[in-house]
Amino acid sequence: MLEIHTVTFDCARPYELAQWWSEALGWPLADSEPEDDEVMLDRPDGPPHLLFIRVPEGKTVKNRIHIDVNPTGDGTRDQQVERLLALGAKPYEDHRTPEGTGWVTLLDPEGNELCVCRSAAERES
Repeated sequence: MLEIHTVTFDCARPYELAQWWSEALGWPLADSEPEDDEVMLDRPDGPPHLLFIRVPEGKTVKNRIHIDVNPTGDGTRDQQVERLLALGAKPYEDHRTPEGTGWVTLLDPEGNELCVCRSAAERES
């Protein structure tokens, strides 16, 4: 059996992108400097962590893998979408339905897709 230890993002500006995801998720940055080529975002409860690695080429096509996130506590999907947009995410695809189901796909500052899904409380109602 295997365990996922790290999800790695290729990016142009690892420190800045890791800071954005740190703000989005509330996870701390590992000891790093703005000029570092690799920056780790440590998940407080242990793996998987997020690793951001500087690469010379930019993103050219849709990601073949992305992260889905759920609001925690009493937050809602729509509140988190608005918060992430305020942090600098860009809207990509809106899959919300009139009944309240669905998700929203956003792009992080370097264009990586992430889906904001409903919270556990929203899924139960």
